Amino acid sequence: MRQGALILGSAGLVAAAGFMLAVGAWRSGDLPWQQQVTETVGVRGADLGSMSWQLTNHEGDRVSPQSWIGQTSLVFFGFTWCPDVCPMTLLNISDWLEELGPDADGLAVHLVSVDPERDTPEVLADYLSNFDPRISGLTGYPDEVARAAEDFNATYRRVPRDDGDYTVDHTAGVMVFGPDGRLSSIIDLHDAPKFAVPKIRRAMEREV
Repeated sequence: MRQGALILGSAGLVAAAGFMLAVGAWRSGDLPWQQQVTETVGVRGADLGSMSWQLTNHEGDRVSPQSWIGQTSLVFFGFTWCPDVCPMTLLNISDWLEELGPDADGLAVHLVSVDPERDTPEVLADYLSNFDPRISGLTGYPDEVARAAEDFNATYRRVPRDDGDYTVDHTAGVMVFGPDGRLSSIIDLHDAPKFAVPKIRRAMEREV
């Protein structure tokens, strides 16, 4: 199900947020105030260079963490049927990239799906077309996703619903890695927007 065109600008983001929350609630069977249980992921000292996962991006290309070294990377876990946390995070990231201006062109931004059964590369491509085009989606076989989550110390859990379908509880938070491949900071789900962009800029200043 296509969820509308990318909408830019503050007013557009507000409208898009409402639309995405409504679609997410309909798809998941949840209401916006019944969001999945999340916790902020935290891997102090994490290093992309020491990770071993491989995933497939929304364009069908294989990706490894070593390919991100040399550029600032934003990584978070979620899924396309997420009712509220994931679309709001994507809208926030789209806003941060807009605020960064041309500096954002050198960033690598990735959504790692915790729902590989439904989130094929094609589904991710369609879903992400609603947000900033610089955001990439990653998926893979269940064991590949599990390996990536382990490397990032992220957790997720499939939760059955009464209607026979399921949702996925997962950790929240955007991990910011510097060009050296090491974790620079974590942008918490509840961080005020004014703190997010400075965290990204600090990461961009780190040397390889």
